Amino acid sequence: MDWNRALREQWEWHWTNQVRERLAGLTDDEYLWAPVPGAWTVRERTSAAEPGTGDFTIDFTFPQPTPPPFTTIAWRLGHVIVGVLAARNASHFGAAPAGYESWEYAGTAQDALDQLHTQLDVWTAGVRGLSDDDLTVPVGATEPYPDAPMADLVLHIHRELIHHLAEVTLLRDLYLHTNGAPR
Repeated sequence: MDWNRALREQWEWHWTNQVRERLAGLTDDEYLWAPVPGAWTVRERTSAAEPGTGDFTIDFTFPQPTPPPFTTIAWRLGHVIVGVLAARNASHFGAAPAGYESWEYAGTAQDALDQLHTQLDVWTAGVRGLSDDDLTVPVGATEPYPDAPMADLVLHIHRELIHHLAEVTLLRDLYLHTNGAPR
């Protein structure tokens, strides 16, 4: 059994056959569209105390309010780019340190998609480089379950990608049907 191939194909098949084309052409209006009042999003910075660096910040508090706020495509992409991918790329594959407090959030759909592609490339290359033995090594203190094997983390990250990017494509459909915008 080629475990590395099986783990990679879980995500790569989904990306190639279901997600990549659905993200193509994402507009800034879709990216920032808030279908309900009070939705969390990526927005222009108003204070240096807000998460991130640069001109944009992401709405974020810990612990999350109950119930958690609805989130825009911009917020969901920010979460995937930073919390799901970039932080793990830094912890496990030698990428630059990354976190919600230090990220330069994308103010446009194209910038967010560029960041997503960059982080996906690093993640995929990192996973591709894992041997069968590497997949059994505990992930360590940077993860909530430090004794879990790397294979468990790979499966978790792939589930997160599939889950959140499916939400993004659903929000694109909702935007299209709510606003009658041609795609």
